[in-house]
This record gives sequence, C-alpha cells and structure tokens, in this order.
Amino acid sequence: MNRLKANVCEAAAFLASKLDRPPETGVITGTGLGDAVGPLDGEWALDYAEIPHFPASTVVGHSGRLMAGTLAGHPLIVMQGRFHLYEGYTPEEVTFPVRVMQRLGVRHLMLSNAAGGMNADFRQGDLMVIRDHINLTGENPLVGANPDDWGPRFPDMSAAYDRSLVQLSRRAADSLGIPLKSGVYAGLKGPSLETPAEIRYLKTIGADAVGFSTVMESIAAVHAGMRVLGLSTITNINDPDRPVPASLEAIVAAATQAAPMLKRLIEAVVAQISMDEGTFP
Repeated sequence: MNRLKANVCEAAAFLASKLDRPPETGVITGTGLGDAVGPLDGEWALDYAEIPHFPASTVVGHSGRLMAGTLAGHPLIVMQGRFHLYEGYTPEEVTFPVRVMQRLGVRHLMLSNAAGGMNADFRQGDLMVIRDHINLTGENPLVGANPDDWGPRFPDMSAAYDRSLVQLSRRAADSLGIPLKSGVYAGLKGPSLETPAEIRYLKTIGADAVGFSTVMESIAAVHAGMRVLGLSTITNINDPDRPVPASLEAIVAAATQAAPMLKRLIEAVVAQISMDEGTFP
C-alpha cells in the first residue's frame, strides 16, 4: 500500500506540474466513447505511457490518452480509455487513475461506458443514467489495508451515484431533447459475453444493463468522497429469448455513433456544475 500511495503521489505531481488549474471534475470514457468530451479550452493531452506508473490501455476503442483543459470555464481532466479487470489488471490498477484524480483534488467523477441493454424498453443507441449498480466481479478495490487519508474503512454505498447529479443530468437531457433512460448497471469481470441464462439471471436480480467496467472506479470514487455520475451507452440489446451474437467491432461502432449525443449531454452537465459550484461542495 505504501508503494501504491507513493506511485499515486508521483503520477499526480507529474500531472499537476502541467495543469494551469486543479481539475474539479474528472471524466472516464468507455469503449468507443473517447470523443465524448472535447475539444477543451487550453487543451493538452498525454499518452498514458508518458505518465508515471499509469497502466496501458490494451482494448480496441480505448485510445489511451489523458486530456485536460476547461469546458464552460470548468477545469476538467479526461481519460480517453480505461483499464479493466479482464485485461489482467488488479482492482488497484484499474482504479489507479481515480486515486490520482483524488490527489489532484477532483470532486466530481463522470463515468461513461458501453453496455448491453436488458430492459425491454431500451433500444440500441439509448443513453442510461446509472441509478445504482450490482458488483458481480468478485473483486473490490478496497480489499486490504485501508489508508485513512484516502477514505473510510467501510464507505456507505447507499447513494453511490450522486442523486443531485442524476437529477442534473435528467434536466440537462430534457433541455437538449435527449431521451435519457434510468437503470441499474450490473458489473461483470468479462471478457466473455453473457449467456442467455446469465441474462435471465441479471434481469431477475434487477439489472437493466450489463458491462465490464465502471463498478471498481465507482467504489474507489465513493471511498474518496467524490460525487459520481454514471452514464451508459446501450450498444446492443440482450434478449435471452432471441439471442443475437455480438462482436466488439459492432459494439465499438454503436458507441461511436452515440458519442456525439453523449458529448452534448456531458457538456451540458459540466456547464451546469460550473454554474452551481456552490451547491456541490
């Protein structure tokens, strides 16, 4: 843990030396969604390989760049691509960027992902604000010694996705004329996609969408005291009675097609956070 903390501090110090202003909001983009944020004012970008101790993004649809700048006068730091358990990374490695953002002073974290839809009312290309999640990965980034300066030993997860940010996203979507679904996200380890029997099980326990990311980052962010907003792009529909094979290429294509709509929503949410900063301590 001491080594992990030292690595986080070194990475954060490296990035802080390049930032004009400390970032207040962090964004992590999912598969095919790297262009869902930006361009930013005063933008600069680095490959992950240039940042001390950062893992490498190995999955198609994740460009592996960190971008920073301002949007509506609000300082942002954006990860274009993330890390996954199925790549062989540990929960601590998956959440390393969240800890770096914590060290930099990020207060709000927006998580986007590409997800399979299971709710009968969902269609490919829909956006869903995450109301809650179910962690089915068998992993947790908080296992082991707890650094008290990072967060409490037993963080409360009863409102893991900040209710005020969820409401803000709904208002922003309404103002833009973007239909915004709401639902529960089931996080699996992957990388194999779900069987029809698994989809039936996930629907039975209350999940509306399923994917292989987000949950580890959300847990670490809540532990860090951040306000979390989760936004899923429904890239394919999982109907266990009429299963249709899915491919990474098709998922990336669907996410890329939906990215401009997600970009408009994220921009509106960030602008509103900037206006309401006194409401978000």
